[in-house]
Amino acid sequence: MSLGQRVSSDNQLTRLLQIGVVLEEVVESRAAHHLDSLPPDARAEVDEAVRELLADAAEESADHRERLEALIDDLEAETVAYEEINALVDAQYGPPEDTDGVLYDQLANEETAYKFYDDLIDAIEASDAEFAIDRHRLLETLYDIREEEREGVEKVTEIMEYRT
Repeated sequence: MSLGQRVSSDNQLTRLLQIGVVLEEVVESRAAHHLDSLPPDARAEVDEAVRELLADAAEESADHRERLEALIDDLEAETVAYEEINALVDAQYGPPEDTDGVLYDQLANEETAYKFYDDLIDAIEASDAEFAIDRHRLLETLYDIREEEREGVEKVTEIMEYRT
């Protein structure tokens, strides 16, 4: 996803942060449901590293969502409830067939989130607009989230390399 432009208003910033919240909700929901969605025989084969990865990913996404929601609250806007997104995710995405599918899905989620935050930061930094929230706080929050997403990509990649 490329934003391809500057963030020039509170309204535009709010919408982009709301996209981040939805992205985090999707990642959280999928990570939380991956193990449960595997067939019982495949579920038994999942090692502790994968279980820990998925639990950490769900927890991290929930934290990211809360941090983004705090920024959105400061902009006096609302977000979509997690329960609504969770229901949509359950209806939209079929379960992975095996552990490799779970890992590939998690890698795609982490990479998508990293790229989104990287592009959002670039778009904010390219802008000279004044926002209703502190620019330094906004960017620090986004830098931290982007770094955690980068670390998530590395964790998934390490597990995938170990399993091969």
